[in-house]
Amino acid sequence: MEKILIIGAASAIAEATAQRFAAQGAQLYLLARDQERLGTLASDLKVRGASTVAYGAFDANAFEQHAALLEQVIATLGGLDTVLIAYGTLGDQKACETSVALTLQELNTNALSVISLLTLLAPHFEAQREGCIAVIGSVAGDRGRQSNYVYGTAKGALSIFLQGLRNRLHKSGVQVLTIKPGFVDTPMTASFPKGPLWASPQKIAGDIDKAIQNKRNVLYTPSFWWLIMAIIKSVPEWLFKRLSL
Repeated sequence: MEKILIIGAASAIAEATAQRFAAQGAQLYLLARDQERLGTLASDLKVRGASTVAYGAFDANAFEQHAALLEQVIATLGGLDTVLIAYGTLGDQKACETSVALTLQELNTNALSVISLLTLLAPHFEAQREGCIAVIGSVAGDRGRQSNYVYGTAKGALSIFLQGLRNRLHKSGVQVLTIKPGFVDTPMTASFPKGPLWASPQKIAGDIDKAIQNKRNVLYTPSFWWLIMAIIKSVPEWLFKRLSL
């Protein structure tokens, strides 16, 4: 049975994906800040068919704790086949524009903390010569826009890092999956007006599950975001900088 670590397991997308893993009888290890929430989630996943469910506290920006925590996870599971990194923050762009501290906080949480985890996880997968590293990024990382360029910068940096990691681990038979959702209706986006481009966490989770099974490299989800972002990326800079996006 699959031994799966989910980091940021209390997020809506992670929870929906964990439910799919549980139905497949996986052994799960959940990490997040909210321990009460994780306890409830663990009980639910056992009912849904998970073989075992362990969980623990995780502070993304406590970089010095990452190595020991991952060692504990691997020891508890007796190995590790798949990791899904599914956390992030959607900071206040306007506030970041006048605060170095807030900007660096967003970059630390959304990019550098994930890069820390990936750097520690990569040797494990490289040595066993199989497995999957899946990371939730965002279409926001495809091009900088005035409305969210701090968040986009973090996700863009993460995308480039994952490209390099994918290149490195390919010869070891390890899948590195970059997940790029568009607009998702979650608690993090509760205050946003919704429209036809918005998707449910369950839709995103289904696409993630299929992408892992099909050994995909990059997943735009829902799939129409690939075309949307291709168009946005094709706009020449002299014109793009004049747009209010």
